[in-house]
Amino acid sequence: MLVVAFKPGHDGGLAVVEDGQLRFSLESEKDSNPRFSYLTPTTVLELAERLGRLPDVVAVGGWQDIGSPCLVGAGYDDPTAVITRQGRFFGRPVHHFSSSHVRSHIFGAIGMAPAAQLADLQAVLVWEGSVGSFYLVDRNLQVVRTIPVMDHPGAKYAALFAVCDPTFPSAGGFPRLSDSGKLMALAAYGASDGPDPEVRAAVDRVLKIPVTYPVPKAEFRDTPLYDSGVTSAACKDAAALITDLIFHAFAEVALREIPAGIPLLISGGCGLNCDWNARWAGLDHFSSVFVPPCPNDSGSAVGTAIDAHATFTGSPHISWSVYSGLEFVHDRAPDPASWARRDLDDQALAVALSQGRVVAWVQGRWEIGPRALGNRSLLADASSPATRDRLNLIKQREPYRPIAPCARVEDLAAAFWEDFPDPYMLYFRRVRDPRLRAVTHVDGSARVQTVTADGNAALHRLLTAVHDHSSLGVLCNTSLNYPGLGFINTMSDLIGYCEDRGVDDMVVGNTWFERVRPGPVAV
Repeated sequence: MLVVAFKPGHDGGLAVVEDGQLRFSLESEKDSNPRFSYLTPTTVLELAERLGRLPDVVAVGGWQDIGSPCLVGAGYDDPTAVITRQGRFFGRPVHHFSSSHVRSHIFGAIGMAPAAQLADLQAVLVWEGSVGSFYLVDRNLQVVRTIPVMDHPGAKYAALFAVCDPTFPSAGGFPRLSDSGKLMALAAYGASDGPDPEVRAAVDRVLKIPVTYPVPKAEFRDTPLYDSGVTSAACKDAAALITDLIFHAFAEVALREIPAGIPLLISGGCGLNCDWNARWAGLDHFSSVFVPPCPNDSGSAVGTAIDAHATFTGSPHISWSVYSGLEFVHDRAPDPASWARRDLDDQALAVALSQGRVVAWVQGRWEIGPRALGNRSLLADASSPATRDRLNLIKQREPYRPIAPCARVEDLAAAFWEDFPDPYMLYFRRVRDPRLRAVTHVDGSARVQTVTADGNAALHRLLTAVHDHSSLGVLCNTSLNYPGLGFINTMSDLIGYCEDRGVDDMVVGNTWFERVRPGPVAV
């Protein structure tokens, strides 16, 4: 059975599940398109070129635009909403399917989790911009109980950033999808017990906002947070406090309402918060915790495809790879007068990295979800704080934002205090080796991608060469993209990016391009 699923709204994309295998997950933001893009015709055409036949099932995720009564398909909130009907697709009889947006999160988590994790009862936490609830799902994939906790947890988290940010409008501004990640970085600089009573009272008011679309920022003019600046002490302490308060609100409900010893699956945009994921894993209430690599809406099309697959076959589980995007496009050859071409030599590249070189690293198909995992990455030495600063300049990111590491699983125990696999960069852990200054955040934490030979052979070979040179197989790993755009996926964009940003080394597959005349360092 061939299922093609479409995700409307922001983070638009489509996914293909064929005979229980994820063949493609294509997000419209990728290939240097604007972050959080709606589904584009180009994305649909990219898929159409690659499918050998028309689908058996056409699935559309439910949606509702903020402020609009118009529903797409099965709508947004109802965890039981499913629509099926017979129809046609380009003249061919097909099954049309739609289920709610919330179900896309529920089934995305269930279907991507290890099949052995399916239990008589499991809890799925969906926490995102609008929804904040636990759903208890039985072995027959029926949602047997909904446990609401908080409306708009993700939007309220981002709203705190908006209140502090002088560039955010006082009226009419919607929570920005990129601000939650920035607040997560700022929280590490603050202390949840640090805010004075006025700041604590302001954070409590943020959590009680009834409507966050738009953010009622003007109502906070009387608080010390209003336009205080996102790097102010008040904002940093408030960020730490709201991080604690939101987690505790959900954890208290979980401990009180959910049976101990069942699996917890996490989905929704808040599933990208590595601090919260680490706290769930350490709660000691659930038999296991699983977070997919695309818990936010970038994985919503996958979830709808899984839901449709389960409806027509009875099984929710699929086989999948995080590298299910498109292959890199060689639309232009680097100018040999500017770029010297050679075969990749991992040992030589490890030496170049140790000398402070930054490498644009491209392998195979792009990663699904928002995080670069070694196929569309900028790699650099992990030992110098200057490397972190340079990468943030190249990326044109705020200097307070940390740079994540990638590490061989063989080096985890030496490099970090917590030794557990995390191939999708979803959990914080504490840095143990003092040499890792470029990837150690202000609170001593790091968001690590753990790398195995089976999971990403090319990156593992390079990390092994780095280990041979430095005794520690760890590198900086940040996404290869222009500011505000998705991952680069063409040679023409890659060349322009490197020449504009002062990146003097490109590795594409097994080929290493070195800049003949080093360019200026990005400023």
